[in-house]
Amino acid sequence: MAAIIDNSNTVGATKKKHLGIPEAVFVEDVDSFMKQPGNETADAVLRRLDEQYQKYKYMELNLSQKKLRLKNQIPQIRQTLEILRHMQKKKANVMLEYDIDEAQALLEKNLSTASRNLETLEEDLDFLRDQFTTTEVNMARVYNWDVKRRSKENLLKSADKS
Repeated sequence: MAAIIDNSNTVGATKKKHLGIPEAVFVEDVDSFMKQPGNETADAVLRRLDEQYQKYKYMELNLSQKKLRLKNQIPQIRQTLEILRHMQKKKANVMLEYDIDEAQALLEKNLSTASRNLETLEEDLDFLRDQFTTTEVNMARVYNWDVKRRSKENLLKSADKS
C-alpha cells in the first residue's frame, strides 16, 4: 500500500518499533499521491485505506485485551507477594513448591515484567491511535480530492455542452 511505510529502514534506533504495527504516512500532496502506480481510482485507494484502518482496529482490540489481562494480573501478583511477605514475617513453616525467597524473587521478576509489558502496551496503543487519526485524515483527503475532481469534470462537461 502506498500510504504505509516499513520502519525497518529507519535511521538508527530513533524510532521504536511498535509490535510490527505499520506506520501510516500522511498524504501531503493528494494529486501526486493519486498519480502513483496502484492508485488509479479514488475508490481503490479508499478501499485500501479502509482495509488498513480495519487492521488497525483489529490490532487495537488485541492490544486492549492484552492490557486488560495484564491489569488483572498485576494486582494478583502483588497480593501473592503480600501473602508471601506475611508468611515470612510469621515464620510460617509450610510446604511450598518453592522456598519463600525463591518464590519472592520469581514473583518480583514477574511483577516487573508485567509492569514493563503494560507500559509497552500503553505506548503501542498510543501509537496505534495516531495511526487511526492519520488513516482517517488520509481517507478524508482522498475523498475530498475525488469530490473536487468529479465536480471539475461535471463543470467541464456542462461547459462543453453549452
